[in-house]
Amino acid sequence: MNSYTLQTISVGLSETFSTTVTAEKMELFYKLTADDSPIHRDAAYAKARGYAGRVVYGMLCGSLFSTLAGVYLPGEHCLLHSVECKFVKPVFIGDTLTVTGTVSEINTVFGEITIKASITNQNGIKVTRGILKAGVAK
Repeated sequence: MNSYTLQTISVGLSETFSTTVTAEKMELFYKLTADDSPIHRDAAYAKARGYAGRVVYGMLCGSLFSTLAGVYLPGEHCLLHSVECKFVKPVFIGDTLTVTGTVSEINTVFGEITIKASITNQNGIKVTRGILKAGVAK
């Protein structure tokens, strides 16, 4: 876990991590949310809609921005204020996702940073993008 503070963060600072989406992660997300949409739960239904398989929950991908802020950038001194997500392309079970965030603004008056973030799949295709606002300890 990183420990950036407001004094050690600079515009342009970036952090990255990767994770693979598994059927188990999908099941755990379902248990947390009770989102029973067949596009996420039924492979035959998803294929009939033209997808390669079950589509990963968008908010499962969006939740990776929480990991980005709380573990990597800024890390332990973070309190996430907001996350704006855009789901650009579908994600599927088995995809390996790379999450990257870059500090784009620092507001020392309010102790808040803005992070431009993106998630790409194993083929380098951007699947999610976001803007995070995070409070950071001084």
